[in-house]
Amino acid sequence: MRALVVDDSAVMRKVLIGALSRADISEVDQASDGMDAVNATQQKDYDLILMDWNMPNMLGIDAVRAIRANGKTMPIIMVTTEAEKSRVLDALKAGASNYIIKPFEPATIVSKIQEVLAKSGGA
Repeated sequence: MRALVVDDSAVMRKVLIGALSRADISEVDQASDGMDAVNATQQKDYDLILMDWNMPNMLGIDAVRAIRANGKTMPIIMVTTEAEKSRVLDALKAGASNYIIKPFEPATIVSKIQEVLAKSGGA
């Protein structure tokens, strides 16, 4: 299992990597903005992406759209402070598989990871 963690905060990336390890995912690449995430998905295949919304260069939602436009189907979980219902709906319409609002409990993100992987046949 290989995951990509996309967040402009190094601290948040570390937290998310910890959550992934609790979900038994140890192969993790990191990106600090949406553009890096899109480039990474063109170079490697991932089983899961954790994507922030607000980042420099390219917003997470735009990265989700670009990744989906490139034909990639892996689950993408938005992990963001954007809590408005319209934002959640926008993310799901763009191709996000699930949505987690920061701050979150570590157990919450582990269960969401396991849930989306089970749906995609990855776990």
